[in-house]
Amino acid sequence: MVFLAGRLHGQATLSLDEVIREVLTNNPSLKAASENWQAMKQRIPQARAWADPRVGFDQRVARFVGVPPNSFADERLMIEQTLPVSGRNRLQGDAATAEAASAFEELRRSQLDAVAKARAAYYRLANAYKQLDLNRKNSGLLKQFAEISRAKMAAGNKSQGDVLSADTELAKLDEAQFDFEREISEARTELNILMNRPPESSLARPADLAFQVVDMSLSNLEGLALVNRPELAIAERKVKAAQARLKSAQRERIPEPSFRVEGDRYNDAGQVVSELDAGFSIDLPWFNRSKYRARINENERLVEAAKHEQEAERNKALGLVVDQFHRVETFHHHTELYQAKLLPLARETANAQRAGYESDKTSFLEILTAQQTAQDVESMYWDHLMHYQTALADLEALIGVDLIASTNSGPGHHHEEGGTSHE
Repeated sequence: MVFLAGRLHGQATLSLDEVIREVLTNNPSLKAASENWQAMKQRIPQARAWADPRVGFDQRVARFVGVPPNSFADERLMIEQTLPVSGRNRLQGDAATAEAASAFEELRRSQLDAVAKARAAYYRLANAYKQLDLNRKNSGLLKQFAEISRAKMAAGNKSQGDVLSADTELAKLDEAQFDFEREISEARTELNILMNRPPESSLARPADLAFQVVDMSLSNLEGLALVNRPELAIAERKVKAAQARLKSAQRERIPEPSFRVEGDRYNDAGQVVSELDAGFSIDLPWFNRSKYRARINENERLVEAAKHEQEAERNKALGLVVDQFHRVETFHHHTELYQAKLLPLARETANAQRAGYESDKTSFLEILTAQQTAQDVESMYWDHLMHYQTALADLEALIGVDLIASTNSGPGHHHEEGGTSHE
């Protein structure tokens, strides 16, 4: 997704790209997820590291028997290091790497959800402004009708009922105006919170919603979801981490030797080191087979559990894609139908009835009904368009990729993966 630089204050219109940039930059929840990812990456060198070397020093405090010179050690210095010959540390590092990648995918999920919420709030704000405009436009038309009715009533051509009907409809429009202003306030508050700004901060008006058709197929969306959905990547990393821990458990039966060097200084010796020794020690895991067999069995079960979770997550993702695809298709159909057919017909009918009323060919009820129908149809058009664009935003969050960008790259497109080399 391309983000355009700009300022929220002083803009003629509120840019969606700028809103998203502010959300991705300033949202506290996203900052927390990013810090968690950075923290998880620090576990990788910890897991891969060798065991700490050991240093020991012995000093003779007192001797209560007489001994010949240079026959016993009075001081001893020891240095010891365990060598990870089994490779368990590398396997634990692989598991930590997979977990860090999972944390990165959790960050991506948080970003996708935050962007989807911001887009939905932006679309609701734009729709509320449009509904308010439509309300005021129809209020102006009704006032014109009321004036025409008063003129006709004064001339004796119409009854007072037409004027009262117009005033009644005007009162209804005035009442609806408060609802649209509340919707504007709620959407604006949500956007400000997502951008980590004071809830009451002012925002410029969004640009009018535009009907943009996205070319997509269900099979293509399923392919994109299988490659880019963060939950599937997390499930895959869980399998890798479990497999690495299983291999590590299998190698715990391989003893890792500890090598040491000892330097002794004899009593009454003039040199710093009187004797230098070297040796090694190992654990003996073969005498506790049940312990290591149980650990292997435990990790084998965890691998199988992770694989089952991965399969369940895959099925869930495909199901969500199917449902959301049909939701997008439904609102696309509604929007297209209203834009291409219903809205032009309703406007044409309202104009015809207005002309007929001015020439006394139609009744006030007919013009009022036609105008209400035109208002309802246009209102529904903007609602359907808002729901269509919101459904697209939810679909993109679901599959984890920008649909417009993926149209050119196809299902092979993949996101950047979190690991030790990515900041």
